Amino acid sequence: MAFGQPRIEYKTNAQMRTMHEAGLVLSRALDAAVAAAVPGVTTKQLDEVFAAVLLEAGAKSNFLGYHGFPATICTSVNEEVVHGIPGDKVLQDGDIISIDGGAIVNGWHSDSARTVIVGTPDPEDQRLSDVTETAMWHGIAALAKGKFVGDIGAAVDDYVSSVPGKPLGILEDYVGHGIGSEMHMAPDVLNYRTSHRGPKIRPGLCLAIEPMLVRGGIETAVLEDDWTVVTTDGKRSCQWEHSVAVHEKGIWVLSSPDGGAARLAPLGVVPVPIP
Repeated sequence: MAFGQPRIEYKTNAQMRTMHEAGLVLSRALDAAVAAAVPGVTTKQLDEVFAAVLLEAGAKSNFLGYHGFPATICTSVNEEVVHGIPGDKVLQDGDIISIDGGAIVNGWHSDSARTVIVGTPDPEDQRLSDVTETAMWHGIAALAKGKFVGDIGAAVDDYVSSVPGKPLGILEDYVGHGIGSEMHMAPDVLNYRTSHRGPKIRPGLCLAIEPMLVRGGIETAVLEDDWTVVTTDGKRSCQWEHSVAVHEKGIWVLSSPDGGAARLAPLGVVPVPIP
């Protein structure tokens, strides 16, 4: 602790390269889970698909057993925002599901989430997912261009606010975080603009950037399982997340096979592999 603030862990290049290894395993596991998310499949089956990829790669899950969490992924369906527990829920045509997972390689963590619309998408759900994903990339671009961690939330907020059509809500109760030798570390990474600039962005900083947007109000509640977070108005929600590293030469999206190159190019950012 420094002046009452949790100490930030700054990684070496070698440690960040190991985090990228974990991120690549995680990306493959999410690919498999996303491909399996079709009508008639249970969320438990998605968990099994994801877990099999980690097992084959020799990686560990950082979700399983975390404060007692009973699965390797979070599966949050429709009005479930985050931390949904895989089980007997059967996916239906038109459901929107956020799949959030992590992997550990040699003690170093990765964390990423994607949203899938099962079967035939509702256009407003597709818009929700598209805006959330693009907002995440604007936040990642702000990490490359900005000076303070607070610049990420400002970029997310500014983008979401600029999108034409019915306004979408940005959740404030759940935010991104630092990541490294643990899954959740300092600093918090807000998804909205505040007057607090946050810590300086400097080499060795690794963050999980994860905007969560809703089609209605931003009020949430936790269900009786003590994990699943839902919107109190029952409106649908969405989450996208990547783990990102800052190094001396630039940034690299640890949980993306191309380091984020394709999605960052339109935003004027060229990610650089970790030296």
